[in-house]
Amino acid sequence: MVIQGQAGWGVTYSSTEVCALRGSTVVLGCTYSYPSRFNYQSITVQKSFWFTKVKDGEPVDLLTDSQYTGRVTYSSKSKDSTLTITNVGNSDSAVYKFRFITNHQDGSYTGDPGVTLSLTDLHVGTSRYSSSWADLTCVSSCTLPPHSSYIWFKNGEKIPRKTSSTYSDYFNNADSYSCALQEHQDFPSPPVYVPKLPSVSVSPSAEIVENSSVTLTCSSDANPAANYTWYKKNGNPDFQPLSKGPELVFSSVQSSDSGEFYCAAENDLGRRTSEHFISDVKYAPKLPSVSVSPSAEIVEGSSVTLTCSSDANPAAKYTWFKENLLKGQGQSYYFPSIRSEDRGIYYCQAENKHGQIKSLQHLLDVQYAPKLPSVSVSPSAEIVEGSSVTLTCSSDANPAANYTWYKKNEDSPTASGQIFTISNFSADHSGRYYCEAQNTKGRHNSTLHLLVLAVTQQPINDSGRPHPQTSSQTSRTVQLRSRQLHHLLQSGNPGTAELSGQAQSSPVRKMKTTSKQYRLFKQPLQRTKKELRRSIHLGDIQEPRPDQSPLCFNAQQVG
Repeated sequence: MVIQGQAGWGVTYSSTEVCALRGSTVVLGCTYSYPSRFNYQSITVQKSFWFTKVKDGEPVDLLTDSQYTGRVTYSSKSKDSTLTITNVGNSDSAVYKFRFITNHQDGSYTGDPGVTLSLTDLHVGTSRYSSSWADLTCVSSCTLPPHSSYIWFKNGEKIPRKTSSTYSDYFNNADSYSCALQEHQDFPSPPVYVPKLPSVSVSPSAEIVENSSVTLTCSSDANPAANYTWYKKNGNPDFQPLSKGPELVFSSVQSSDSGEFYCAAENDLGRRTSEHFISDVKYAPKLPSVSVSPSAEIVEGSSVTLTCSSDANPAAKYTWFKENLLKGQGQSYYFPSIRSEDRGIYYCQAENKHGQIKSLQHLLDVQYAPKLPSVSVSPSAEIVEGSSVTLTCSSDANPAANYTWYKKNEDSPTASGQIFTISNFSADHSGRYYCEAQNTKGRHNSTLHLLVLAVTQQPINDSGRPHPQTSSQTSRTVQLRSRQLHHLLQSGNPGTAELSGQAQSSPVRKMKTTSKQYRLFKQPLQRTKKELRRSIHLGDIQEPRPDQSPLCFNAQQVG
């Protein structure tokens, strides 16, 4: 290319672009011209040189540039100049210009645009037709001289009698191949080889916590450069790749991302896989579940185990509560013999250093037979003939009890239901009553027997007619303390039982008795209220005679 200056000044370069192999020798050349006379002065060249750099406005001669020391020579003949650079390297890539200086004060000239020197390596092109056979080609981005001779190397050793730019061979993971020009065999291409065993790194390198950002990076030494694919071990023989590329990014890692990951590095010569990387994502406990064993109906007296389970990493610690009251620690809560009072609402709490969470509430429904029934009487005052009397039976049971009422010495039940009402009380209703509570788990009778006498009469004279009642003759309702009475009746020993009572229409206390029915007979009472409390002897309790009037009372066993 000819670069013409003004009035005969100019520089012509052989080529403005030169490509060379690293380590080779490069020759750049040009011709230059100048007028024989300039401004009436004869022109002669006093100095010529090549440069790439300018310092303080002046070009720096390559012969004085320390970068090129010992590697640069000039050759000049007439108006030709040649630059030779040996052992070119990456730093030699630059634009080289030629400059000459004449004897005229204005007679200096630099040829533009100069020569651009590009450096390249030989490299081995690869193509693989099977798992063990590869075709290799020695190539360069520069135009190499025609009919160049090549040298091939396998694992660093020269392969004899191979001078072509192509080479084919069996290939395994340990092999490497390179090539060089015959005249530059000290500067072979970089070797090509199967990817080395890939390594996996994680960032950040600290503990992986749920919802944080995590990046896995796969690296492998390979030539040609490897392509990367990520997999997660899941037991499926046909592994589906998670992603392609050297990085696997979790912008918000989840507990489900825990597991074993690995990457594959692959080029035209082969494929290698990394060792497995275990992703151990730490996270707070998930919502716990509560299970009950046995899962069937829970019956009082059986052994029962509550188990709390929560997905957590690290493993959760468990605490048990019954209706907000702390009951125990541990994943399981054990009842060796569950009781009715254990029935209630339970829940567990799972906790680790990343958080805590409570389970949903669980009703522990303990089934049990009826407990000892209790019986109450309404009204609790004296029972007057013709009045209404209500007996109520109550028992703690699960499932709820059904109730049946019985009268002593009668074969058939008197009534059913929790409440037994006698609407028009008469002497025929007098007697001892008890209730039975029953469910699918069992039955229980009240040990309380109700003794009811409702005959309220005036005293009877010798002719069998009632005496007119005076204001001082008042019917009373009384109670005997049952344990004393029972002891006296059963033992037959002399003793006393406390008799207490109040005037008619006043409430009376209840009594206990398991003995057979008795009536307490005394002569018509002519007592004041204050005298009503006294002691009686065993001999005072006897079967009635026709001329005696019964002192009516009702009595109920309470315990």
